[in-house]
Amino acid sequence: MEECFLSRNLYTRDHLEHLNRIGKITPELQQAFQAFNRSVMKEGALTVKEKEIIAVAVAHATECPYCIDIHTKQAKKAGASLKELVEAAFVTASIEGGGAIAHSTHVKNALDPEGDDILYRRSNLSRMDHIKPLAPEAFDGAMSFFHTAGGEGTLSAKLKELIAVAVAHTTECPYCIDLHTQSADKAGASEKELAEAILVASALRAGGAYAHIANMIASYDEDEA
Repeated sequence: MEECFLSRNLYTRDHLEHLNRIGKITPELQQAFQAFNRSVMKEGALTVKEKEIIAVAVAHATECPYCIDIHTKQAKKAGASLKELVEAAFVTASIEGGGAIAHSTHVKNALDPEGDDILYRRSNLSRMDHIKPLAPEAFDGAMSFFHTAGGEGTLSAKLKELIAVAVAHTTECPYCIDLHTQSADKAGASEKELAEAILVASALRAGGAYAHIANMIASYDEDEA
């Protein structure tokens, strides 16, 4: 039994066929989810192409292979180039990496016998470079990467900052949300564009859970067999 389980591939496109059964199992929930997803991904302050690029970036943060596959195809259909999608994925990488460094301020606080009881202060960001003298080469390398990933490229700086805000809401890093919301504002993003980017992140987080229902159904059926 164990050998059979270990040899089974948990991620195949065929699993997505199981999602067709959800409409029969819980039709109301299926309809509500689909309506939510359609409303989020339709043209608005952001174009469909921009939303699909953001979706691909967020899918790399949620690490859902189904979402990456589906939204990469939809982004391509909407006119996104491979270079644009790679740049978007690198923005995700920079936010994931930056979030870890931003949270290193908690290490400094933890090692302080008189450390602040409030773990999340905006002022913590002023102490983010405390690890630079401890690992200068690695810190400088990280900062160089973050700057390059977020800079103007095939994607505009504004769209990259909108991606960053969406990913920051996905990784739930308050420092990243704060910094990149301000940077997006400086790059010319409107509040409506920010709201739509955040809702794309919401849809992708929900979508990742939804897509994995296919795995649950496959496992349930296998157990019956």
